[in-house]
Formats: sequence, C-alpha cells, structure tokens
Amino acid sequence: MPPAGSDKTYDLIVIGSGPAGEKAAVKAAYFGKKVAVIECQAVVGGAGVNTGTLPSKTLKESALFFSGKYERGLYGIEKKLEEKTTIDDFFFRERVVQTAVEHEVRKNLEIHKVDLIHGEASFVDSHHVAIKRDGFSEMKIRGEFILIATGSYPFHPSNIPFDTDSVHDSDTILRLKRIPESLVVVGAGVIGCEYATIFATMGTKVHLVNDRDKIMPFLDHEISNSLVDHMRKSGIDIVFNAGIKSVTKGSNAKDGAGGVTTILDDGRELIADMFLFAAGRSGSTATLNCDTAGVRLGKREIVEVDGDFRTSVPNIFAAGDVIGFPALAATSMDQGRVAVSHMFGLTDLDSVTRTFPYGIYTIPEASMVGMTEHEAREKGVDICTGISRYADMHRGRIMGITDGFLKLVFDRQTLQVLGVHIIGPLATEIIHYGLLLVQDNRSLNDLLATVFNYPTLHDLYKYAAYDGLGNRAGHKIKK
Repeated sequence: MPPAGSDKTYDLIVIGSGPAGEKAAVKAAYFGKKVAVIECQAVVGGAGVNTGTLPSKTLKESALFFSGKYERGLYGIEKKLEEKTTIDDFFFRERVVQTAVEHEVRKNLEIHKVDLIHGEASFVDSHHVAIKRDGFSEMKIRGEFILIATGSYPFHPSNIPFDTDSVHDSDTILRLKRIPESLVVVGAGVIGCEYATIFATMGTKVHLVNDRDKIMPFLDHEISNSLVDHMRKSGIDIVFNAGIKSVTKGSNAKDGAGGVTTILDDGRELIADMFLFAAGRSGSTATLNCDTAGVRLGKREIVEVDGDFRTSVPNIFAAGDVIGFPALAATSMDQGRVAVSHMFGLTDLDSVTRTFPYGIYTIPEASMVGMTEHEAREKGVDICTGISRYADMHRGRIMGITDGFLKLVFDRQTLQVLGVHIIGPLATEIIHYGLLLVQDNRSLNDLLATVFNYPTLHDLYKYAAYDGLGNRAGHKIKK
C-alpha cells in the first residue's frame, strides 16, 4: 500500500472492488499495468459478494433446505428438523459463502500485486483522486486512466422511515435479528420477487405490492404469469396497480405497538411485522465529485458512458451497476474487462456480447435468453412456440418435480431458435444450452441432432422442439 500523503502514480486507478472493479484491476495487472483499487468499505467484493448477488442466492438455498419444499412426500416420509429454524440458522450458509468469497477477491488482488487502498475516493481532477479515511484527507494518487466501478445503492423515498429493525431496504434485510412473521415487500422486480418467495418459503406471510399490472414485464408473459401462480400458491398476497401513500412503524402504527402499517394510494392498509422496499437503485456517485473531473451523470446518479465504457472524460471509464442497465454481476465483470481493453489498446475482448441470459433466483427459478413471444410478435416476426414440462421428463419424475416448463420461441420458416424461457428448479443452469442456441443462430434441427445424457433435464429442449414442430404443422407428432 502506498505511504500516507504520497502522490503515487498508477497506470489505472479503480474505484470500487465489486465484480466490475475486481476483474478490471486484475486484467490490467495481468498485462503488466500498475494498478490501485480504492474501496470505501472494510470488505471487498461490493454488492455482488456482500449485500446482493451471492447473499440472496444463498438465502434462497437455505430457505429450500429448511422448508424441505422440493422434498415433501418425495420419499414417502416428511423431512423434519428437530428444532425451529433460528435467524442464525437461516443466515449461517450466507455468512460462510460471503466470508469465503470476500477472501477470494482480496487474495486475487494480492496475487496480481494490485494495491488495495481502503478509504473514500473523490476526484481532484481528471487524473488525481483524493482518498479519505474516517472523514480526513489522507493521501492523493494519480492515474493515467481511472475506472469508476462504485456500484449502486438502494433508492430511499423520503416518505419511508427506513431503519435496521422493521423497515428495510435490500441491504439491511441481510441484517435481520429474527425471521418476520409477516412482511410487506414493495416492488415486484427481480429483488422484490426473490425476497418475497424466499421469506414465503420460510413461512412468513408476504404481501407483495407492485405499481404495475405485471411482475418483471421483461419476462415472457407465460413465465411471469406462471410465477405469479406459484407465488399465490405459496401464500403470497400480490397487490397489483398500487403505490405507497405512507409507511408508519412502531408505536405510531395502527396496531399501537410494534409492526409496520402500510397505506396504499387507494386507501387499503397492510399491517405486517416488517417492511421491505425493493423498488429501484441509484448509482453510488454522490461522494466522487464527478463534476470536478468533468464526468457527466444521468438519471438516478448513473455515469453516462459510450459503447467502449468511456465517460465524457477520455481517460475516465465506468462499468458495472454504476452505469445502469443491465446491472448484472455477470455482465459487469465483462464490462470491466472490456473497458481495460479500450484503455490500453488490448485486442482480446473489445465488446460485451449482446446475447446474455437473465437469471431470477425466485422459488421457483426463472431464466431467459433472447426474444419473448410477445416481443417477437410486436416486431412482426412469424414465430411459433413449443413447450415441454418438467413433470413429463424422466429426470423430472425422479426428482419429484411437478411444476415448471421450458418454452422455445422460433422462426416458423427457418426454425431458428429466437428465445428460450424456463421456469422451474435449476432454470438458471439449464438456460445455458439455450444461450448457445440463440447466440449461434441454431435451428430446431441442430437442437434435435444433439445428444444429451439420459435422463437429464436437458431433455426439456428436445421435447419443446418436437412440440413446436407439431404446432407448426398444425398437429402433434411422435416424440
């Protein structure tokens, strides 16, 4: 680490150690560049490791384990835990995973001889960054290039009294002291739906409030409608087309003691043990003094970039959640790597693929790649669809899966696969064969010529293809 007060020079300064920042720093160092990473938190890895991607996905697996949801009656007996699940039980695996991966990120930076500096960064000019610790200026460093990879933070409306006890955002929900008996979740995007299904699986009574008439409208409508059905079967009360008028907690709540009262804009009241707001995030740029360096910001404090991830200042780049859509850990990693390629004229990776999968770790999982049916029809594409169901696959029978399906969207004339959409266990794993089909412009014939292990859930692809060919011909054909 550079000595305090120095004006040390680097080829690259990375602000933030999340997925985009870590991968960019390590790549630049691999190619012989002198790199520093500035991280304002005591831990490294950003939201991907500490408050977002990995924690929520681990909690999903914990909820499935403790509830025995997918194993009930499968072996003729019910799996029972000897004791009631405690909050420490629930968070045990999440903390194990977070600690291990945080150590891996820290070690990766160390192995590549990247200087890790803990402190709050702010621009002095387009090449210099000041670093504060405990609110006091401690050092200033210079970078030929600078990458902003500070991620995002949960948006906080002024009319919601956030605390770390009963009124939460998607960060503080990971610091629960007990499992809530009931919970109001506002926002039916990816984060809101994931936590709604996680807590419902743990036995919490969940109310999910959404200001639209659909959840996650980017999903194929059959997938989103199926997910809504699953949520309702698990006891989730979904309130569509409703906004929040007020949220009152503690002794001011309607019940007179504890709890949270949520009043919707149509006058309805929801009284619950806890409240989670999961409707939007903002770029973490407030303390960077971007205007001092000339970096232009957009809506919700995101950094505006071009196709090379270059900001309005030629030597300053940005990647990850801080630039907005798609705000996925997977794409953020490649954004960081691509930005480094453009900084230093490397030729290994000059763009991020436009074809990538979405994984929604709800219970059940949903995943997609390519065009949805309604998107294709809106574009005037002559398409056909085919569906296969988990329950009909021999592997599905072995696993005791009774719900879930895979849907193919393909060109009626050429049979080219345009989209793949899945809801059910392991959907986020199974999607990757579909990614290759869409990415490589493969057809149903290519799919049917592929041999999978038997029995596996990948048979979903072949049976959906046969179903699609039958639909195209106007009748069912032998599978």
